[in-house]
Amino acid sequence: MGVLDFLEKNFDQILFLTWEHIFMVGLSLIIGTAIWVPLGILITKKENLAKNVINVANVIMTIPSIALFGLMMPILATVGHGLGKVPAIVALVLYSQLPILRNTYVAIKDVPPSIRDAGKGMGMSRWQLLKEVEIPVAAPVIVAGLRTAAVMNIGIGAIAAYIGAGGLGVYIQQGIDRLFPEMIISGAVLVSLLAILVDVLMAAVEYLLTPKGIQLEKRLAQ
Repeated sequence: MGVLDFLEKNFDQILFLTWEHIFMVGLSLIIGTAIWVPLGILITKKENLAKNVINVANVIMTIPSIALFGLMMPILATVGHGLGKVPAIVALVLYSQLPILRNTYVAIKDVPPSIRDAGKGMGMSRWQLLKEVEIPVAAPVIVAGLRTAAVMNIGIGAIAAYIGAGGLGVYIQQGIDRLFPEMIISGAVLVSLLAILVDVLMAAVEYLLTPKGIQLEKRLAQ
């Protein structure tokens, strides 16, 4: 059986596993955004804390994915979720920390002082300045961090099949167990295609959020 034959015969299952993969990665990205973006904004005001938080994020990124998934199992088993999507999503949230947190921190710090001063001159409060000036200016860089986290987690999420989380990694896992190369190749290709699609979509969002003046500068610089 060739790869195309395998894909054709298992089309319904492919749709289901793709949805599982998107759900797992998408939910981890939503949770990661809700945690790491506010934390990234917070540490722009506390430089000592910023160094420690980013160092912790760097350390987490050095942990092999299969090891982190394995670490989540006994910890979450204490609350009845040692296997399945819950430990996978928690691990993916942790892996998304560095790109989202670092990009948010850098983006807010790099907002030109002249823009901040203009907002202050208009009588904006600290909250208004953040909401109406800093975040809109920083948005493209923050989205770039989300884009990196999304693509990275799609790949890492494939390994979550080994702890019963499902997703497209099931084909890679079962293909290895059964010595079934067509299944392995199909799983790898599907994960890669999903990552490429998400990368293109997130790149479009990043472009739309980039101010037209900066877009023009980039085109002129090319």
